[in-house]
Amino acid sequence: MGRRKHEVFEITGESVVTEKLIMREDSIKASYLIETSYEIEAAAEIMAGEQSCGTFLRTPGESDALRANHLAAIEHIEVLESVTEPRLPGARSKDGNPIRRAKVTLTWPYANIGTNLSALISTIAGNLFELAPFSGLRLLDFEVPEIYNEKYPGPAFGVEGTRKLVDVRDRPIIGTIIKPSVGLSPAQSAAQTRKLIHAGLDFIKDDELQADAPHAPFEDRVRETMEVLNRYADAVGRKPMYAFNVTGDVDDMLHRHDFLVEQGATCVMVNLNWAGISAVRHLARHTALPIHGHRCGWGMFTREPSLGMEFTAYQKIWRLAGVDHLHTNGIRNKFCESDASVIQSIKACQADFIGQKSPMAVLSSGQWAGQTTDTFNAIGNLDLMYVAGGGIVSHPSGMQAGVKSLQQAWEAAAAGIPLPDFAATHPELREALEFFGNLVK
Repeated sequence: MGRRKHEVFEITGESVVTEKLIMREDSIKASYLIETSYEIEAAAEIMAGEQSCGTFLRTPGESDALRANHLAAIEHIEVLESVTEPRLPGARSKDGNPIRRAKVTLTWPYANIGTNLSALISTIAGNLFELAPFSGLRLLDFEVPEIYNEKYPGPAFGVEGTRKLVDVRDRPIIGTIIKPSVGLSPAQSAAQTRKLIHAGLDFIKDDELQADAPHAPFEDRVRETMEVLNRYADAVGRKPMYAFNVTGDVDDMLHRHDFLVEQGATCVMVNLNWAGISAVRHLARHTALPIHGHRCGWGMFTREPSLGMEFTAYQKIWRLAGVDHLHTNGIRNKFCESDASVIQSIKACQADFIGQKSPMAVLSSGQWAGQTTDTFNAIGNLDLMYVAGGGIVSHPSGMQAGVKSLQQAWEAAAAGIPLPDFAATHPELREALEFFGNLVK
């Protein structure tokens, strides 16, 4: 690995001068938001030691040479505001010290971790969250060297591969979810699918709660649904994409994937957080189909703003694992996420990351025609999957009109035409604006 040289740097906003270790180009970097009553620099040193070769006191074998080569380095500190009360319980306090927040960037030698995704996340998002000096700690972002592409090449399909399979180029992919979430028999699921694809949808997905339930066994459900999709494809020359939820033990997921390929399916869905990084990575190496990544449980990682991680970091984990589609919510959604957070998440999916393909952002949760213009203006492109439930099936003129209203709304948004103006000559959009617009006022 080679020794790292030293230089001094100034903590942003303060006159404190400290030492940093200049890392090689192949280093790994992560940034955090912290809250602590400890001196900020001392708190950062605790983080660096805990997640590399240090502990609360020097141990035998922890030589100066070892520390020079393997101790995580503090690259940057930006001191933010002080607060009167700790955000999280259980933190150890320094009597008389103010509670302050700061942004801290740490770097690790590549030699500490190598190209090991699980070890990477254990390092940048491990015991840090439990350290007693902190009443807040949140992973904001991370960077890895391009050598990670050799083992983790990222999404196999991404935006372009998904567009090719669905045969939609000039607008977002319009989709929906099979509802009710659970309770439909295989025959009922297939019947619902028939209605939806004949309404003109590009994409349908299982709900995250539906996998291989006793009332609707996976293979029975897939067999009946794919018969509908294959018959439709034979008739019209285009097969809508259906993301079947294969979530389960690794062997079960592989078996379900293979069965889907046999049946002519074009997408698998996985509940990412609960299948796990290694299981998803194993599936990605095996699959011939795009992986639709559902982030159910995401709120536990992000809803408390001083704990967990930003989606900017989260989506990189799953890009490395090989996920092709990632849920981001949509603006004005039914959940607690702000519009600013949603837009930031979509942009994160579309941003370059060590040269990998970008996963397709999946916008959902309370979406209908009315959010299209604001979404397009914020993102500036159409490389999205726009998944609506009630915004399609509850359209007053039926499902087909619901699909058309979304297509028309995106056409207007991309052309810079106000929705009410475009709706004057497009009745499906006009009805949607009148009906759904009154519901959300």
